Amino acid sequence: MTISIPDFSRASVVVVGDVMLDRYLFGGTSRISPEAPVPVVHVRQSEDRAGGAANVAVNLSRLAVNTTLLGIVGNDDEGTALEVALKGSSVDCHFTRLAGWPTITKTRVQSRGQQLIRLDREEATQQGSDALTRELAGHLGKADAVVLSDYGKGGLDDVAAMIKRCRKAGVPVFVDPKGRDFEKYRGATLLTPNQGEFEAVAGPCASDAELVTKARAMLLQLDLSALLVTRSEKGMLLIDGNDEPEFLPTRALEVFDVTGAGDTVIAVMAAALASGESLKSAAQLSNLAAGLVVGKIGVASVTPSELQVALHRRGQGGRGLVSEDALLPLVSEARERNERIVMTNGCFDVLHAGHVAYLEEAKSLGDRLVVAINDDDSVRRLKGESRPVNELHDRMAVLAGLASVDWVVPFSEDTPERLIQAVLPDVLVKGGDYRPDEIAGSRDVLTNGGEVRVLAFREGQSSSRIIDKLRG
Repeated sequence: MTISIPDFSRASVVVVGDVMLDRYLFGGTSRISPEAPVPVVHVRQSEDRAGGAANVAVNLSRLAVNTTLLGIVGNDDEGTALEVALKGSSVDCHFTRLAGWPTITKTRVQSRGQQLIRLDREEATQQGSDALTRELAGHLGKADAVVLSDYGKGGLDDVAAMIKRCRKAGVPVFVDPKGRDFEKYRGATLLTPNQGEFEAVAGPCASDAELVTKARAMLLQLDLSALLVTRSEKGMLLIDGNDEPEFLPTRALEVFDVTGAGDTVIAVMAAALASGESLKSAAQLSNLAAGLVVGKIGVASVTPSELQVALHRRGQGGRGLVSEDALLPLVSEARERNERIVMTNGCFDVLHAGHVAYLEEAKSLGDRLVVAINDDDSVRRLKGESRPVNELHDRMAVLAGLASVDWVVPFSEDTPERLIQAVLPDVLVKGGDYRPDEIAGSRDVLTNGGEVRVLAFREGQSSSRIIDKLRG
């Protein structure tokens, strides 16, 4: 199936769960301690990152999802450090602080890409979860989805009540479970256990067929809409009540660190479903994201651009509507494969046969065709207040549907000169009676060693003529 990257910025997701601080100490080691048979690490750098449910929130925010985070921290320096670590992530934090209880902190000592030791400071809390339930109720009115991230530290002791509140409000709720008691997750929209967690509850599975059978039984038993079982190097299994089971192969190119991969899986699933994607598309995207994140050290996340580039490399997508930020890495990745980049621009208000022939001719000059399109305000400045007839998103969608077009990107200026300077195509194409030196961006393309071509429009075919005919 073809996968596309949705506009995650339209989605709002609330994350509730066990938040923690992941502290990393990096340094070199060249000798063994005289006090004990352990390496001596000369710490050169330290870094604080958001972990647990907070890492789920960071993953959502990195996708441009409007993200709210609810969790429990101690009234201590580590709780403050976690808030600081989240500040640059555009996550709306609402922490409940407990006096006399330590913020969960995991300290990892890394040397030469290897983790030497992990030091955990934690105590399961017996209070605060009911306060999170009340806090959650106040956010459900604006939420497209809720993620409950359970690490078994006490923050989700009231999880059954949270799920009931979400169902009553009509908000889908996705749960990353923990422990052997899955009954408390009854009524959730989606559960995302790994295979070990699943088999601890459902029993060992000797074959894929047995795994599917027990997964279907769990769906019915717990009144779930879907179940996504992550299976490490075997990929994932998606089960819902309607379709055939979907086995998704692993997408990891190289595994450096699996820390936080489950956080990425549920974050991308929630983001995609909240953005209107189907269950299968969401699972494909989360599988792709998991393959990317395990190639990074420590708790990590992915961006829409990284997903877009990964899709492009696999030949599964990566075409269509893109932002400028997403376009540039796609172009760079295409160049690494020695592909020739062609670029053109226009308003493309009412698409006609002349446009189609022009774009096909432009595409024949290279391997990838970028079409830069004027946004609505710039069309009005160029064509008058009655234009455009079709809004930007509709014009982009129609262009993206053409076989000749790889990427459609909007620009807001009167000319695409700045965008052309950023892309620096191998071939810059314009239609009409221009001289090459009159075309916006041509000087930069030529200076970079590129080519500027002028193509003829088809006689008698224009958007203005079509509009005049309709008005007449």
